[in-house]
Amino acid sequence: MSETIDAAVSALNAKLGDSTLEGSAKFVIEGEGAVIIDENGARAGDDDTDVTLTADAETFQAIMDGDMDPTAAFMGGKLAVDGDMGMAMKLGSVLS
Repeated sequence: MSETIDAAVSALNAKLGDSTLEGSAKFVIEGEGAVIIDENGARAGDDDTDVTLTADAETFQAIMDGDMDPTAAFMGGKLAVDGDMGMAMKLGSVLS
């Protein structure tokens, strides 16, 4: 597993805190791997999920740091969303 994925899992679990996500989402970080977020928190994996969000490592990091709004990233073509858009919106509010 890459250092980027390890760091993403840690950062996402910290952002989630005691919150739980009803459903599942996957962040695919191009060239690095994927992180699954579900009711159990964040973990490395590539399982099927309700929604898949794909971005390069730089965009993912900017979203995690709060330097880029996920909606703006999507509208600007830096974040691809495949699947349940409602789940993607829920995830955006959890990460803000």
